Parts: sequence; C-alpha cells; structure tokens
Amino acid sequence: MPQKRNPISSEVILAASKMLRANASLGLDAMVTDFERASGPWHLEWVAIPEAFVTAVGALHQTNFALGGLVVKVDSMKRNLYSTKGLIVGEAVMMGLARQLGRQGAHDLVYEACKSAIEQDKSLLEVLEAVPSLNGIVTREQLVAFCDPLKYMGASGLMVDEMVRRAT
Repeated sequence: MPQKRNPISSEVILAASKMLRANASLGLDAMVTDFERASGPWHLEWVAIPEAFVTAVGALHQTNFALGGLVVKVDSMKRNLYSTKGLIVGEAVMMGLARQLGRQGAHDLVYEACKSAIEQDKSLLEVLEAVPSLNGIVTREQLVAFCDPLKYMGASGLMVDEMVRRAT
C-alpha cells in the first residue's frame, strides 16, 4: 500500500510477539521435572531461549526502523481529536459528572447526550449545555473542560508513573 509507511515492520513485530508467546510455553514445558526417569525436558531451553533472543532482537530492530520514520503532525492530531465534536471524550465527561450524578446516572445522561449530538449534528458540549438537570450541578467551565480532548489524559499519567517506578 503506497500510502503507508513501514507497514511491513508492524506486521513483523506482531508476528514476533506471537512467536515469543509460543516460546514461552516451551519454557514452561522445560520446567517440568521427571519423577523417575530423566527424559530431559530442559533440552527445550536449547531451542526456546536462543530463538526468543533472535526473535526479540528482530522485533526491536523493526521497531527502531518504524519509529525512525515517525512523523508527528501536531496540527493533524489536534484536528482529528476535535473532528468528533467532543464524542471522543464521552468517557471523560461521564467520569466528571459521576461525582455528582453517580456512575450509572452519568453514564445514562452522557449516552443520551452523545446520541442526541450525533442525531442533531451538534457538539457534545452544545447538547450538555441544554440539559436542564445539569444546571446548578456543574458550571459551563467544567463542561468545557470535560469536553476538551486536550485536557483528557485518562489513566496515562498513572501508567507512566508505574513504568517509571518499575524502571527505577
């Protein structure tokens, strides 16, 4: 496909991950100990470990190649985020409203708001601003913040913190 960059690298990395998963089961089989007769299941290690290293190195090489050509177009990313008219942050809106409405109440309200936004070709914010039951519960500024995809990071901060903790 001429419009894609390094598409085969992604396929090779995916295939390598499946091969590594298969080698993991060989490693588990190699851990089995015989009761009376040593049939040598540990000999599986002679195949599994070198193959795993070669496969992992190949996957890392392909990853390096693919990321070496990575082009980040911030304006395009921002345009894509806003192209959904706030629908992409439906979960963030729901979690923001759950503090006041409870999780199920917030879910039901946001579900209906998203459905209305699609049917009426409006933004999620426009629909939410017209919901009478939200008056006095949240401010317009809070709704704007909930509906802004640039302000929603989900659990990414927690994931980064956990990876940093594991690395140190």
